[in-house]
Amino acid sequence: MTAAPIAERKPVERMPVHGKLSLALRNCVCWTHSLAVIAEIKRRSPSRGDIRIVLDPRSQALAYQNGGAVGISVLTDTERFGGSADDLRAAKSAVTGVPVLRKDFLRTLEDVEESAEMGADAVLLIVADLEPGHLAAMQSAAHDLGMDALVEVKDEMEIQIASDIGAPLIAVNQRHKPEDSAFTVDYRIAEQMAQHLPDDAIKVAASGIGVEGGTTVAAVRDAGYDAVLVGEALMLADDPAEAVKAMRIAHSAYL
Repeated sequence: MTAAPIAERKPVERMPVHGKLSLALRNCVCWTHSLAVIAEIKRRSPSRGDIRIVLDPRSQALAYQNGGAVGISVLTDTERFGGSADDLRAAKSAVTGVPVLRKDFLRTLEDVEESAEMGADAVLLIVADLEPGHLAAMQSAAHDLGMDALVEVKDEMEIQIASDIGAPLIAVNQRHKPEDSAFTVDYRIAEQMAQHLPDDAIKVAASGIGVEGGTTVAAVRDAGYDAVLVGEALMLADDPAEAVKAMRIAHSAYL
């Protein structure tokens, strides 16, 4: 059966926003009227290669907290990003009151349960990697375990899937689709996709934010995003805390 055009589909009620990450993001938007920063701990990436292989996740997480990050994302994929569950546990133990997102290629309900056991407050679920029914089940499992699910999309079709399952947190990843083996970034995607995101979802722009020649914080805020997820730009900064502050200050100038 052919799916109805997006404009004709009935709106789906967003799931309750109750997890630590979603509450932190919502409070930042509602009470400070500023763009929230989710700061990422990432040792390497397929596109750039080594970024900072040798690092102390505890010190990095604490610097992010001191800079005013609303959440901390930790890569736990070892093969492509050099991360581990130990990185997440170390980051989690270093901060107080800042929710930690497990960023990895999760594909099973067991992966969601494992994330909770690690101490994650939220998990990343990638629409391109999961069938819609399984995506919905994993999101529900995360919520049942007290975690948020940040649902990652790259195009209008994936946004509709995220909307259909009532995802309260949606991240637009500016990296090209998996068939692009170079994992290059298209810095226009976040702005182009902003108009298609559900009005009542918390909107996060990810990948290529704040890097030289990349997408600016002001551009994604003007496009209607509530938060940015930033990795490379902060990992390369000499002073991560000041780098997070600078992003927040840069945004404040546009308020």
